[in-house]
Amino acid sequence: MKLKYKRVLLKISGELLGGPSGGGFDPDAIDGMADQIVALARAGVEVGLVVGAGNIFRGTRSPVPDMDRVTADHMGILGTVINAICMQNALERKKLATRVMTAIEMRAIAEPYARRRALRHLEKGRVVIFAAGTGNPFFTTDTAAALRASEMGADVLIKATKVDGVYDKDPALHDDAVRFRQLSYTEVLRRNLRVMDGAAVALCRENRVPILVINIEDTDALPQAVAGHEVGTLVDAG
Repeated sequence: MKLKYKRVLLKISGELLGGPSGGGFDPDAIDGMADQIVALARAGVEVGLVVGAGNIFRGTRSPVPDMDRVTADHMGILGTVINAICMQNALERKKLATRVMTAIEMRAIAEPYARRRALRHLEKGRVVIFAAGTGNPFFTTDTAAALRASEMGADVLIKATKVDGVYDKDPALHDDAVRFRQLSYTEVLRRNLRVMDGAAVALCRENRVPILVINIEDTDALPQAVAGHEVGTLVDAG
């Protein structure tokens, strides 16, 4: 495979691990996701991975009444670690070397995040799964993905979703919704298109990391994306 992007940061939502229900853990969904990542790595792509925690707990939508945001976010942060270990297990069952690195130290189960060590793992062909977000409340895993993509010098941040790109309105509700093939960072922020949260888009703009939004349920989308074929929606400097 001829590669356009040789180092990618893949951001997947926790809901994708939950399969059709979006909650808990769906073995088929997890196995399918792992297959795609393994294929990417064996094609020579250096892969960093950030997984959300929406299948377990989302801090901004806490089901617990009157829970303060910091506590809820800390619970969500721990949820990303659970998902990271889940993906590590799925990938290593397929004989792919991985490392989980956490923004909050928990040495018994993962390495503490260190930029130089993470780069070394990528260079050795290991998939690095970045867990625990940025380690801080009030920051989403989108922002964590943008931060790690910037630190790793990723060629692209690929946001894996259940939709084949960014639309001018919700395609599930509007038959006349139009998909954008390319957008600028500034236009995404100005139009509040919610590709990723505003902090993540602004960080990618500042560090010139393109964002590519694809439908991960289309198994052809990810290999086409890294090969440089037109797929999904590309957000860059324009």
